[in-house]
Amino acid sequence: MSASIADKIVQQLKSLPNELQWRVLEFTRALSLSAPHGVPGRQLIRFAGAIPPDDVKLMHEAIEKGCEQVDTNEW
Repeated sequence: MSASIADKIVQQLKSLPNELQWRVLEFTRALSLSAPHGVPGRQLIRFAGAIPPDDVKLMHEAIEKGCEQVDTNEW
């Protein structure tokens, strides 16, 4: 059986000096804070139909009009 990812990380981590181990710890903490958080879709179903159909159509048209163009001079 192959080693898990965590086991491989620990193995590599042990070979690093303390300062780099601290940097890895800080990095993993930052990663855990940046992980996306959300709610299951079943909790959002109550909002289905909350936007009037005319507004949905306007939003759809605005997206179609504004999002399918590339401005090569933007950057």
